[in-house]
Amino acid sequence: MMDIDKAYQLISQKISNWLHDLIRLLPNFVLAAVVLVIGIFIAGQIRKVAAKVVKRFSGHTSLNHLLTSVIYILFIGITLFTVLSILQLDKAVTSILAGAGIVGLALAFAFQDMAANFISGIFISFRSPFKTGDIVKISDYMGKVEEVNLRDTVLRTFQGQMVIVPNKNVFQNPIENFSMLGKRRFDLSVGISYGDDLEKVRVVTLNAVKNMPGLCEENETTMFFQEFGDSSINFVIRLWVNSPEQPAFLQAGSDAIMRIKKAYDEHDIMIPFPIRTLDFGIKGGVSLGETGQKIK
Repeated sequence: MMDIDKAYQLISQKISNWLHDLIRLLPNFVLAAVVLVIGIFIAGQIRKVAAKVVKRFSGHTSLNHLLTSVIYILFIGITLFTVLSILQLDKAVTSILAGAGIVGLALAFAFQDMAANFISGIFISFRSPFKTGDIVKISDYMGKVEEVNLRDTVLRTFQGQMVIVPNKNVFQNPIENFSMLGKRRFDLSVGISYGDDLEKVRVVTLNAVKNMPGLCEENETTMFFQEFGDSSINFVIRLWVNSPEQPAFLQAGSDAIMRIKKAYDEHDIMIPFPIRTLDFGIKGGVSLGETGQKIK
């Protein structure tokens, strides 16, 4: 009977203490509830404002949604920690922060490559070195951009293969964007014989590609002699194609080759082929008859 009375007194005392603490903390509960409601409301308004601001700097929908969500969660976290502090749960706040730090450090080591690609994707979205549909060359891959994600960039090569390039490699390597100017330059190397008149060659060559379809009108076609080759004098003619697309680029080069070849044939300008001298014997200069070999 004594044990039951002691237990009853202990329970009554505990309940009385709880009620006393509840009454004492009742203003804190009310204040915490008010802070929580106001904090959630303010976080929602900040999220809307952040979405408008971020949209001005980035056209990437996924990135915009991610950044606004991070800002929203950040303010919600601040609100929750403020509420816990009002409820005098400082120890819980300290434990949560310590646990979050340990978990964040572990995740950083475990997913460092993924994090690097993710962060690189964010920087790429803000810098915008290219957009979907652009023709680019990244490392050893050249093609048209199909997708720009936060973790990787998808290219379709001119051979039809889909290449997924991690954003870390995109961010750390040079990027050649062939679509940024809306035009591309085709450099055609040609060799003519030493017996031809170079001034005549220049005039005939430039006239051959003059008014050729597919070239930019505002960019002049240029021609430069470069070197004395083994069997030819070599020059390069530079043509600006009015489209960055690969079919138009290749077609312009093909048309230029056909026009130049036809013009050279009409004006007796020779495109020489390499000349090879065959020596028989160790010292060289020995005729076929002197070698004693029969020609089959």
